Amino acid sequence: MIYKFKSKASGDLIMLEENGRSILSIIGKTDPQTLKQGIVLPKDMPAAIVALQQAVIEEEARIQEKANAAREAGLAKAVGTQGIGLRQRSLPFIRMLERCHAENKEIVWGV
Repeated sequence: MIYKFKSKASGDLIMLEENGRSILSIIGKTDPQTLKQGIVLPKDMPAAIVALQQAVIEEEARIQEKANAAREAGLAKAVGTQGIGLRQRSLPFIRMLERCHAENKEIVWGV
């Protein structure tokens, strides 16, 4: 399954299921029905942006802690330094939220 986020204020944003579910969960859309089909209203977008930004900060702090612990343990290879993180996965959605909020347009999926 893929998520296709749509709005009249921006182009469509397509995400793989795992990434889409993660983003929706962070912004509080966890109900099984809402994961299939839902809407983010402009009034809810500032809080969604803050939630995503906070989740990015928390993920990066956890990765840094693991890397520091690995260095302290004398491991040559730092833990958690490769791969695509939440910052990269969430940025397109954050930009979509910002644009839609500025134009007072909702974001929908599953319709």
